[in-house]
Amino acid sequence: MRYAYYPGCSLHSTGREYDVSLRAVCQRLGIELVEIKKWVCCGSSATHAASRRLALALPLKNVAEAEKQGLKEMMVPCAACFSRFKFAWHEMERHPELRPELEDIVEHRFGDGAKILHPLEVFAADEVLGQLPSLLKGKLSGLKVVCYYGCLLTRPPKVTGFDEYEQPQSMDRLLRALGASVLDWDYRTDCCGTSLNLTRTDIVRRLSHEILEGAREVGAEAIVVACSLCHLNLDSRQGEIEEEYGTRYNLPIYYFTELLAVALGVPSRELMLERHFVDARRVLEKVETP
Repeated sequence: MRYAYYPGCSLHSTGREYDVSLRAVCQRLGIELVEIKKWVCCGSSATHAASRRLALALPLKNVAEAEKQGLKEMMVPCAACFSRFKFAWHEMERHPELRPELEDIVEHRFGDGAKILHPLEVFAADEVLGQLPSLLKGKLSGLKVVCYYGCLLTRPPKVTGFDEYEQPQSMDRLLRALGASVLDWDYRTDCCGTSLNLTRTDIVRRLSHEILEGAREVGAEAIVVACSLCHLNLDSRQGEIEEEYGTRYNLPIYYFTELLAVALGVPSRELMLERHFVDARRVLEKVETP
């Protein structure tokens, strides 16, 4: 399998450990990632509030660059970027009168059948899940986790077309295949505050507190995420939340790719776990495979 790879701004900076673990997993699974040349910011959560045309053109510029490299399938790991890519492609298909203008802006004529995929779609597919038993170096049988998808990855369903939008199961299936104990809970698609991290930290703390409480109530030892914004809010703000609400969580926040990498035998020392604010190495001591 071969995919165009769009890391986006976060995976080259604050979410670097997501990028490292994703690349390690793909190497173990025989998946080739081809980083898009000349990729640009997708506009994230701000551009669509300023200019509809720009909000569509920025993601489509990256699709255009991927097509120029002969690649039709694109892996987009950041949930915010994934959302903007899917919205842009959906809008161009829903309003064909926009297509010529957008193609002029990005200086490219799009072909048919471009696919924008989140890594969960790839790793939780039957084809990959079927390979895992022969590739695992051990199982995460000592780890009780909850899967947190966040509010962007599966919504709105008519745009993302990915998983069940209220009760997604792809990450659950993947982690169960790794031997982890995946707990049921009520917060898998609740919002953590997303991009309000810097502008309304009070909202972020309140929403993230509810998620952390939900995880603790069901006995989780860790929360597993598929979004760099979710990871940032739940991990970096956890100390502030504990101080404000007079409680103690000490809950590691893992990217699902980090746990998959460990199960595939990638040493934790190669995964940049020291970048986490909440100690992510302590819990893995009892489940890490040699």
